[in-house]
Amino acid sequence: MAHKFKITPAANDSFKFAFVYNAESIVWSENYKAKASAKAGIDSIKKNAPGAPTVDLTKDETGSGYRFEIVGSKDGQFFVRFVASNGETMVRSETYKAKASAVNAIESVKKNGPDAEVVDEA
Repeated sequence: MAHKFKITPAANDSFKFAFVYNAESIVWSENYKAKASAKAGIDSIKKNAPGAPTVDLTKDETGSGYRFEIVGSKDGQFFVRFVASNGETMVRSETYKAKASAVNAIESVKKNGPDAEVVDEA
């Protein structure tokens, strides 16, 4: 099964999307009031993620513009955020025990996101 973006219904008549592989979400968005906004978020990730730098916040690195961030969680694990040029988080991942797993999630979005099918389930 190929990588894909899935748009799904969310609470309060809103929409969200996830980047999935084999039915497992790699990253997912917050809720959007309009489906068009969710689609625009997907388009932005497809366009901007491949060339985006990775900033490791656990090493006190900083960045601006579109970027992936590796974030440490309170329990010593790691998760990924993709941040837009305006500083807003577009998507985040689950937490991983190993930082290498967070890096793998980033590489998957960069490599497979641009050509991923968009499936509208909303």
